[in-house]
Amino acid sequence: MIGSANLNIMVKAARKAGRSLVKDFREVENLQASAKGPGDFVSKADIAAEAILKEELLGARPTYGWCAEESAEIKGEDPTRRWIVDPLDGTTNFLHGLPHWAISIGLEHKGQIVAGVVFDAAKDEIFFAEKGAGAWLNDTRLRVSGRHRMIESIFATGLPYGGRPELPDTIKDLAQLLPVTAGVRRWGAAALDMAYVAAGRYEGFWERGLKPWDLAAGIVIVREAGGLVEPIRPDEGILDSGEVICANNAVFDAFAKTIRR
Repeated sequence: MIGSANLNIMVKAARKAGRSLVKDFREVENLQASAKGPGDFVSKADIAAEAILKEELLGARPTYGWCAEESAEIKGEDPTRRWIVDPLDGTTNFLHGLPHWAISIGLEHKGQIVAGVVFDAAKDEIFFAEKGAGAWLNDTRLRVSGRHRMIESIFATGLPYGGRPELPDTIKDLAQLLPVTAGVRRWGAAALDMAYVAAGRYEGFWERGLKPWDLAAGIVIVREAGGLVEPIRPDEGILDSGEVICANNAVFDAFAKTIRR
């Protein structure tokens, strides 16, 4: 692949951690998992993958900051740059033997996500992008879908579980969307949902209650594939609010209007 030194570091780290996760995924029934909360698990595989990513990314760029799901945040010597990492997005899928999970790595510079990698190791699909350089899936340039009618479009979201507070709003969203679309999918990995929008597999994606590491890589990948990405509430930031709406240009306005009501 051709890209900046930072992007090559990100891809190398993702592939190395992906090999570890694939090995553990083959023996998923033997994994020891402990509950962090209802429906939210952390496994030995998750922690091991984050250790690999941390070693690779901070080893190559020791002055950068670090924000990740399974470890404490690190303020880097360079306050303008930080890695935003989810070592295993879709942990519940992983632990149930469902091959739909990913590693997500975003690079933030001065408050903007400038590079992102989402690696679906089970399918050997690596989505990546850099600001101003386009988005890619393996060796193929990505573009968002060209569909322009809501009734022909498929959207994705996350369905809140375990009594999470986003459930009432999500139910309202579904009641508004389902009658006017070709369907809604819930596959349980936000990073891959955004990558799929970039690849034109979905027309759009929205979700509330997410964390920066769920969103960072997907933001730049969708935008570089020609899509629009905004917070659900326009007066808030995406990473700060944990809420996102993204879609191709043709359906974005109608989709956003439906979700924002």
